[in-house]
Amino acid sequence: MAGPHATSLLVPGESVVHRMRPQCKIAATIAFVFVVVATPREQFWAFGLHAAALATVALVASVPFRTIVGRLAIDTPFLAFAAFLPFFAGGEQIGSGWWSLSVDGLWAAWNIVAKGTLGVTASVLLTSTTSLPDLIAGLERLRAPRAFTAIASFMIRYAEVIAGEMQRMKIARESRGHDPLWLWQIRAIAHSAGTLFVRSYERGERVHLAMLSRGFTGTMPRLRHADATRREWMLAAVLPVGAMIVTTSAWVVQA
Repeated sequence: MAGPHATSLLVPGESVVHRMRPQCKIAATIAFVFVVVATPREQFWAFGLHAAALATVALVASVPFRTIVGRLAIDTPFLAFAAFLPFFAGGEQIGSGWWSLSVDGLWAAWNIVAKGTLGVTASVLLTSTTSLPDLIAGLERLRAPRAFTAIASFMIRYAEVIAGEMQRMKIARESRGHDPLWLWQIRAIAHSAGTLFVRSYERGERVHLAMLSRGFTGTMPRLRHADATRREWMLAAVLPVGAMIVTTSAWVVQA
């Protein structure tokens, strides 16, 4: 049975998006992101249509808008980087003095914001409608490297274990008078980080020995997952194919 760490990102539902095979959703998401990246930055209407397509998927899957916006916080570093481009990029300038902005920088910033946000939103919808074990199974069905899927499987299974260890160490520090508000107590946090690394390494060694004693030969068994039907592949292709039509039209208009 999957622990709570395996479904922490999943928004429960019975929509057609939730029921679709994970390999179909992964392939559709990757294809959509590549098509969005290929969209000419000058065609604003094309990005609007891409956003409308993702909004439709979110509506069908009943993923709350608040959830999507909250998880878009991962895109913040890229947005912060884009915000500085108009001030430091060269080329033609508009404005004067402190408010002098680079035209090329503005276009580059818009390009990063639009494509980055759409790509992250597509990934958020994927993880919101697919559990982590199903994502691993879908990657295996898509012939992802076994080493990658094995490492990802271990990471998913033991992320909660490490988090629990961190929480117990935090409680132990606080019970001995530790107050993280004081700067000079950062030494205790540094020592805890080192201890956590050693404990995690030792736990990994014990788990590896336990696996060897049970017949582990260096490769993880494949996760069983049913093949996708032609109908599911066709349904999953609606998003990237529609995006491809929009992008192709955008290039034609720009030409």
